[in-house]
Amino acid sequence: MNNPSKIVLFGELLMRLETPQQLRFVQTDRFDVGYTGGEANAGVLLSRFGLDAYLVSSVPDNDLGLACTNHMRRYGLDVRYVRRSGPRLGLYFLEPGGGHRATRVLYDRAGSSFAGLKPGDLPWHEILAGKDWFHFTGTAPALSPQLAALTLEGCRTARELGVTVSCDVNYRSALWSIAAAREAMSPIVRHVDVLVANEEHARQLLGAPEAPGECGDLFDPRRYEPVLRYLRDEFNLRGAALTIRAGDTADETTIAAVLADGGQIVGSRKYVIRPIDRIGGGDAFSGALIYGLLQGKPAQDVVELAVAASCLKHAVRGDFCHASLDEVESLARDGPDGRVRR
Repeated sequence: MNNPSKIVLFGELLMRLETPQQLRFVQTDRFDVGYTGGEANAGVLLSRFGLDAYLVSSVPDNDLGLACTNHMRRYGLDVRYVRRSGPRLGLYFLEPGGGHRATRVLYDRAGSSFAGLKPGDLPWHEILAGKDWFHFTGTAPALSPQLAALTLEGCRTARELGVTVSCDVNYRSALWSIAAAREAMSPIVRHVDVLVANEEHARQLLGAPEAPGECGDLFDPRRYEPVLRYLRDEFNLRGAALTIRAGDTADETTIAAVLADGGQIVGSRKYVIRPIDRIGGGDAFSGALIYGLLQGKPAQDVVELAVAASCLKHAVRGDFCHASLDEVESLARDGPDGRVRR
């Protein structure tokens, strides 16, 4: 690819500690270790698709920080803007679910190197100069009022430099309350160009109307037209995507999405999935959405690509979507095909 687009991704890098063999926290005596971060997850897919992805974060200046950044480099991410400062790497503990037992996540992020960042700590003009896109999720401003202000600082600088800004609302009740999220996210989203959310979070955090119940089908795009119109009009967005998920057990889920782009609203096909690993599906969606929009693809192709990437992520263990562009495009174009590829 000639002159690949350059994407900046701002967020915390974490150590993932997973119980093996679907054991519960109270059963296990060991954890499988990995490294992750919502924005990094999206960046890995963008790098795999041939774009330049730059992480902006902070990790401790010790061997755990080095192990984390080395892991990110392994999958093509540029870590030149990751600071080496602060006391510790944030952690999250994962207990994979099964049947009617839900997957559980416990966070240990207080006092981390990233959580200690504050306005003025990052040279946003240097970081964003010459870049095409700036992406973050709601888990960054969730960690402290100072980080919310720093995120807003980055958004304003990106807008000043003509860099497209995207946000995945990605509300996590374990990190902050609805009231705190609403207070912080509403002003930040006013500096965003492309928004990703689900209907519930769009309503609770951003004041969107409830999707009308006349359309009985949860996956009918018409159901979400008032929500998407509100988001675009209220926050002056260029694009807004709503992800849709349904399922009664940890072993099966159905996903789809709706995208409002350039005045039209389009819905994707839906996928019924038996997940190997649910974590990171939304980040894969965001990464592929960014790719499709940067490539100037039609809205229908963009939303199909994004949902196909999310679908394939569910079939990969770990937080990263290790799928090629050809695999994602093939699924988006042709739909599911369970045959062995030889």
